[in-house]
Amino acid sequence: MKKVLFIVGLLMFALLGNMQAQTVKKDIDKAARKAEKEAKKLEEKMQNEILFKEAEKALQNQAFVLEADRVIFKRGRSEFVNSNMNFISLSDDRATVQIAFNGPFSGPNGLGGVTVDGTASNIKMSKDKRGNINFSMDVHGIGVSAQVFIQLTNDNNDASVTVSPNFNSNRITLTGKLLPVEKSNIFKGRSI
Repeated sequence: MKKVLFIVGLLMFALLGNMQAQTVKKDIDKAARKAEKEAKKLEEKMQNEILFKEAEKALQNQAFVLEADRVIFKRGRSEFVNSNMNFISLSDDRATVQIAFNGPFSGPNGLGGVTVDGTASNIKMSKDKRGNINFSMDVHGIGVSAQVFIQLTNDNNDASVTVSPNFNSNRITLTGKLLPVEKSNIFKGRSI
C-alpha cells in the first residue's frame, strides 16, 4: 500500500510539475507576443514621425503634393477617389489643384474633372500647441482664384486641405497624404 501511495504521489508531483511548465511556457509566449506588439507599435510610431518631418519640411520648402484619396463636398457628401489623379501641389510658387472623378465623362482635364494652375501668394505657415501645422495660401490663375488651407496632423503625414473659391461658395475638402514633390506619384491632366 505504501508503494502504491508513493507511486501515486510521484505521479501527482510529475503532473503538477508538467502543469507548471505549461503555465510558464504560456506566460513566456504571452510576454513574447506583447513585446513583439510593442516593438511593432514603436516602429510604426517612428515611421510616422519620419513621415511627419518630411511633410513639414516639404511645407517649409514650399515644394509639396497632397495626394487626396477622399473628396468631401460642401454639404458633407464624400467620395473616395484615386490619389494619383486628385491632388494639390505647390512648387516654385506654382500651385495646381486637380480633381478627377471616375465617371463616364472626361471633363475639361480629360480625366473626369478639372485641373487648374495658378500662382501662389500670401503663403503662411504656423504650428499650434499640439504640434499640428496649419498652412494657407492664395492661388490666382486663369481658371482659379481661391484660398487653400492645409492642416497637417502632428502624428504622421495625413493632411486635409480646404479649397474655398473666391467667386462662389463651392468649398471642397480633400484628405490624403502630404508628400515632398520628389516622392509623389501624380498624373496631371489638361489645365484650364
